[in-house]
Amino acid sequence: MRLGTVATGKGNQAGNVLETTSKICIRVVKGDGGISAGQNQGGEGGSTIESVSVSSTRIPRKLDPAEIRVLGSLLEKEQTTPEAYPLTVNSLLLACNQKTNREPVMELTEGEVVEALERLRQEVLVWRTEGARSEKWQQSVVRRWGLDRAGKALMTLLLLRGSQTPGELRTRSERMHPFASVEEVEEALQRMAGMDEPLVLELPRRTGQKEIRWTHLVGDVVEPPAPRAAAPRAEPELPAGPLPGALSARIAKLEEIVAKMAEDVELLKSLL
Repeated sequence: MRLGTVATGKGNQAGNVLETTSKICIRVVKGDGGISAGQNQGGEGGSTIESVSVSSTRIPRKLDPAEIRVLGSLLEKEQTTPEAYPLTVNSLLLACNQKTNREPVMELTEGEVVEALERLRQEVLVWRTEGARSEKWQQSVVRRWGLDRAGKALMTLLLLRGSQTPGELRTRSERMHPFASVEEVEEALQRMAGMDEPLVLELPRRTGQKEIRWTHLVGDVVEPPAPRAAAPRAEPELPAGPLPGALSARIAKLEEIVAKMAEDVELLKSLL
């Protein structure tokens, strides 16, 4: 499957772009361990959403996993703990390596975070500011990517947790931007997908999936393998209790509470 947009545009020196040809080509590559994200054939194989020949004013190049995590963490903390933003390198390192609200969980070193910040700074995707006692960092992609509050919250989640369904995005975005309905989430995703340089992509439904998932297009995204089909067996009678949907919502709520507690601890550390 190939998607592409081709356009040309010119920026000014303040935007660190003199003249840029915009070209975004997306292809789905079949690999091992899951099923193809292109056409669902019910077989095995993995799927990688690969950005090819990315050269644009909005996405200057394909970002690597460390850069994606750094950028997503800056966006998240700006919305959830604005009183502690911009972030020092140490606070950003803690945010990148959080055990909650991160998929996958990473263990970046301080050196890797600093190097990622410098690469992003050269692309004018982050800014460095001098604080009273240390330098601090902030993101600079909201205006460049043309994000409103809804788009900012959704891009933050996609950068930090990979592909997700509109329902998952609605539940997880409550602290950043509350959505009234799943349809409102889908409308915001469609706006970002319909840009001249799209930021997100709707993934084809795979075997065993009831909902369509969305992913970002700022770097390579490896989809988790599809669940293997189990041999038919008699289903045990389920005990009385919450429905699967209700249980999922309760788990998501508990995740949000744990994440808030972790952020409060990080804020106290930064103030000490």
